[in-house]
Amino acid sequence: MTALRIPRISIWSFILTLGLLAVVQLVVPRPMLLLQRLTPALGWIEAVALASYAGWIAHRLSVDHSGRWRRRIWTLFSMVFFAQLALGVAGQEFFLMAPPRMHLPVPALILAGPLYRGDHFFMLILFVATTLLVGPAWCSYLCYLGAWDQRAADCARKPRGIHNVRPVLRGTITLLVPATAIVLRVLGSSAALAGALALTFGLLGIVVMLVVSRRRGVLVHCTLYCPVGLVATLLGRISPFRVVISDGCDGCMRCRVACRYDALDREAVAAGRPHPTLCTLCGDCLSSCPTALLGYRLMGLPLDASSARTLFLVLVVALHAATLGLARI
Repeated sequence: MTALRIPRISIWSFILTLGLLAVVQLVVPRPMLLLQRLTPALGWIEAVALASYAGWIAHRLSVDHSGRWRRRIWTLFSMVFFAQLALGVAGQEFFLMAPPRMHLPVPALILAGPLYRGDHFFMLILFVATTLLVGPAWCSYLCYLGAWDQRAADCARKPRGIHNVRPVLRGTITLLVPATAIVLRVLGSSAALAGALALTFGLLGIVVMLVVSRRRGVLVHCTLYCPVGLVATLLGRISPFRVVISDGCDGCMRCRVACRYDALDREAVAAGRPHPTLCTLCGDCLSSCPTALLGYRLMGLPLDASSARTLFLVLVVALHAATLGLARI
């Protein structure tokens, strides 16, 4: 009888995910996991189930360089998030994190919400901690709205860049969103007005997805409209993970077609790395290189591309699975 061999990446992903959720179980006073709200014992069962899921997903991602499985688990994450939100809004408050403090599911509110309210920093802390560990991968694995921008961009056969307008517009939006939140707080504006502005911003974002991202084949909402995207890529520079192009690239530009974040134009390929404010470490470009010159690197450590990618996947999958258990608003 042949012994069952579990991939090492699955084992480490299981252990790390279970460890993260154990901290949630034992340290955080408020019940955070869904089943934990029923009884602590069920919370442990959910933790083990999520850790098992992480082990399975880590292996699938490790053998798939095309991004197909990343898209699947990212969409799953978003569906779980919005399904619980819908149930909560329908009256099942069990599915909400803190009903009296519920905010709209607009990623920009991760930044603007605490600035306006002056408290409730859970999502902001979770966002910052994630970006410090795995850089801007928050945008390609954990954002509850970005998966739909990905689906919209995938409708186009190939991406068409928007570099000529992005820098000014992106910087302006990223400054205006938190500035507006601060002004509303200083002026003592009502929650109704703040909510109306947030809703308008969110609905305009959906229009950007359905119209611009769908036509251009690029995640325009994520790379231009959403201020969290720029903050994630800038803050993510602290993370040691990078995607780089090794010496020997002939400039065939196949990677550009695979990158829906518009991070691999000719300038970036010539520089040997994707644009740092656009690359989300999604890894979709890896399989497009016919000479396998695209790969992950862990800056400062002598790890080869395969080992760096394995370590990255263990971390990002554990965060994905743990956050999936906390995917409520």
